Amino acid sequence: MFDDTWATATATEQARAIRAREISSRELLELYLDRVERLNPAINAVVTLAADRARKEAAAADERTARGEDLPPLHGLPITIKDAIETAGIRSTGGAVELRDHVPDTDAPAVARLREAGAIVFGKTNLPRWSGDVQSYNELFGTTNNPWDLTRVPGGSSGGAAAAVVAGLTSFELGTDIGGSIRLPAHCCGSFGLKPSYGVVPQRGYLDSIGGGTTDADINVFGPLARSAEDLDLLLSVLAGPEPARALAWRVELPPPAVTSLAGARLAVWLDDPANPGEQAMVAVLRAALDRLADAGAHVEEVRPPVDPAQQFELFLALVGAAVSVSDPEHGEELAGSHYAWLMRDRERAALQATWAEWFERYDALLTPVLCTTAFPHLQEGTFATRRLTVDDAERDYVLVTWWTGMFGVLGLPVAVPPVGRTPAGLPVGMQVVTPFLRDRQAIRLAGLIAEVAGGYAVPPGC
Repeated sequence: MFDDTWATATATEQARAIRAREISSRELLELYLDRVERLNPAINAVVTLAADRARKEAAAADERTARGEDLPPLHGLPITIKDAIETAGIRSTGGAVELRDHVPDTDAPAVARLREAGAIVFGKTNLPRWSGDVQSYNELFGTTNNPWDLTRVPGGSSGGAAAAVVAGLTSFELGTDIGGSIRLPAHCCGSFGLKPSYGVVPQRGYLDSIGGGTTDADINVFGPLARSAEDLDLLLSVLAGPEPARALAWRVELPPPAVTSLAGARLAVWLDDPANPGEQAMVAVLRAALDRLADAGAHVEEVRPPVDPAQQFELFLALVGAAVSVSDPEHGEELAGSHYAWLMRDRERAALQATWAEWFERYDALLTPVLCTTAFPHLQEGTFATRRLTVDDAERDYVLVTWWTGMFGVLGLPVAVPPVGRTPAGLPVGMQVVTPFLRDRQAIRLAGLIAEVAGGYAVPPGC
């Protein structure tokens, strides 16, 4: 078997090595298939394999390499895809028993772009039913465990995706995020993640209900999970663009980062809130990271943005409730409310977006927690609405798990998450890097700079 450390190299490093013929696509694929066989039974991140087809595609990729052809940016990289996203010829279930045998005829546009860029899809990763939780378990495939501690959640809903990235079971992953579903798993598992600006990456092919994927869901985005910020930037370059039906006339040209160094960077910090206080050990890791940023020359300022966080979170709950109503036909009309009510809340959102845009003129980014705690023990009793989460021996409503992520998701802002350390218990801690609308590359660049001085990806023990 080829050098096992290639499995946890960054996708950027892997792509360079394939071009340089230091490793072949087939060797990297076989390495991942071997690791899935050895490591996945305990983690349960990868739930469907398409190994035979992937082997043929990897062999074809190696032939193109040998012929010296011009190679696309993701040439030969074996990848997995969150099971909420349609993949042609590979079972795609959304974590729902109703779609247990669903094999799409076409790829979601985002998947098609990854394939056109040379990636090879060899498997699908686990999630909660219809992507509707911050844990990752369902009736079809069971429970995904955190690679750092198998008794704890990997986050959700892209929990299988993050676990696969961190455990070295894939080159990178494509996830979705409507309430934090990329950012929460990145934090819980210790990967990098990007929630792009709303509308930058096509979200067609998203399985949130029977017959889903033909229209866009409010707030929802597709985005990458990876082992470096450099990977996020590479993948955003491939994924960003209009819906195929609009490609004749529309273009997406995201601006380069206005900040390329921590020295002089204007970083606002909103580290805690009385309405949802953070786990003390986690907050200590975040504060240590902020100290390193200040030491590197960043202007770090703790602030209270000019909004009512409870109001903004309540707005998120109202609008996301409408967006996910299709996942629950029995209570869908109750969740969605009237179109008039939605329009009024959308106007409220527009006013908040204007407030934040003006506020961001004074700062390059806002740094916040991703979650009020580190990865918590599996909690499957009850429902999202009835569960209670324990943080530092105090109980609170489970719905608050989306407090930090929902507030910025509802605004459509880009958010990158870098790993910034681990608690004394060994659990990863991530940080939200929030930037103005369409400043996605700035969020990624700052996430990379932060990770350089205060964290970065690490391989979990046993992986």
